[in-house]
Amino acid sequence: MSYRELTMIDVKEVLRRWQAGQSARRIAREDVAGRATAGRYIEAAQQLGLTQQSELSEEVVRQVAERVQARPAPAASEARQELVRHHDRIEAWLRDDLTLVRVQELLVRDGVTVPYTTLRRYAHADLRWRERAPSVRIDDPPPGEEAQVDFGLMGYVTTAQGQRRKLHVLIVTLSMSRYQFVYPSFVQTVEALCDGLDAAWRFFGGVTKRVVLDNMSAAVLRADAQSPQLNPSFAEYAQARGFFVDPARVRRPQDKARVENQVPYVRERWFAGESFGDDLDVLRASAAQWCREVAGARVHGTTRLVPREVFEEQERAHLLPAPTARFDVPRWTTAKVHPDHHVSIARSLYSVPTAYLGRTLRVRVDRTVVRMYLGQQLVKTHARVAPGKRSTDPADYPVGAAPYARRSIEGLVARARELGEHVGIYAERLLEGPLPWTKMRQAYALLRLCDRYGVERVQAVCARAIAFDVIDVPRVERMLKAARSAEDAAPSGRVVPLPPSRFARDPASFATRRKVGE
Repeated sequence: MSYRELTMIDVKEVLRRWQAGQSARRIAREDVAGRATAGRYIEAAQQLGLTQQSELSEEVVRQVAERVQARPAPAASEARQELVRHHDRIEAWLRDDLTLVRVQELLVRDGVTVPYTTLRRYAHADLRWRERAPSVRIDDPPPGEEAQVDFGLMGYVTTAQGQRRKLHVLIVTLSMSRYQFVYPSFVQTVEALCDGLDAAWRFFGGVTKRVVLDNMSAAVLRADAQSPQLNPSFAEYAQARGFFVDPARVRRPQDKARVENQVPYVRERWFAGESFGDDLDVLRASAAQWCREVAGARVHGTTRLVPREVFEEQERAHLLPAPTARFDVPRWTTAKVHPDHHVSIARSLYSVPTAYLGRTLRVRVDRTVVRMYLGQQLVKTHARVAPGKRSTDPADYPVGAAPYARRSIEGLVARARELGEHVGIYAERLLEGPLPWTKMRQAYALLRLCDRYGVERVQAVCARAIAFDVIDVPRVERMLKAARSAEDAAPSGRVVPLPPSRFARDPASFATRRKVGE
């Protein structure tokens, strides 16, 4: 019989037969063990004081087996002994992420020459270099407590135009029952994430209390094992749905192992071999049906239970209520207030009060409302307008500037009337045409003339200009300049009347003569 190492059962069988009176020769004839092997175990039992009446407990059998099978440890080679003497240095180098090749070079430089294979065996055996850390199996969370979420790439689908598009799926796995939901998507945006989770909550009929996901940019802006920074849009979604977000650590797939290993399963069992187009409604209906009838109805490899049955019996009742309305995913951004009192958001303009000119605001945009914040203070709220449009609140402008900014004809005429009757009438005549905006600069120039020459002078000139139907502000300005020049040239104390109009005539000169015979 060839040599073989006896197991505990074999050793116990040899000793049982010896106690029954069988010799080593007979034990060998019955193919239990070789004659010499049986003899060694019988001799070891006798040396330990066993008799044919002794009880063969597991401890006794183990002692006999160790006595025979124990072998002296092989002597360490000279190269290994040399490595032991430099243990601390090698450990420090490996801790600093030096490669073994570099460690070997440093040892050779110090006069320590060892084969690379010896160094590699020593690093693995004694220093646990690159050895996989031991793990522990974590118990399943309570029913309805946790869902693990991950995006996975399935492959390509072909559009109606013959183009290929990458198809991703959002996989949501309930950690306790292993029931899962698959949501196909072409993008991995925060909108796609929120829509996919809402579809999952409707599929399950409820929401879990906690969601574990990786550090996708749609959900996490800054990854940190202790204090990650969530995407504010996704944080609002989590608050609206009532669950807590628990991001996994970076490059730690074991933190969401229950969904991580489902990506290849979904790719192989749902997507592979199918001829899907790019119609997302068809893809999502197919994925939901597959989740119910295939993935949910199989016997799970770990739990050895049917996920859908476990979900229906133990988990569904513990879920939070499912959403009934679609979540309006907000968009957060920053915008600087320009000198014209407006900020540009999503290709539209929105006004901000004067006090915030030049400041950078935090802006929240959803489908209907735009909210602007400075720190925690709400600065301004606007109804959202279409791209290219503008939403302006006149109260945001300085006092008196709103009519100018809004190109208000009525406001401009009202200001002119406040200065004087004839100035107001002149402004009305100036702006009464079909295109009043083309005359607004002249109207503002008329108001400035009141500040420069005085209201009384402008009143008199406007009255004369109206009488002769001269509706031209530059002409009025020239008349005022001429009057001031005459006053400057006149003796002190003498009031110079306004010069007559250039083409003024007596009204009788314009009378029509009757023809003879009329």
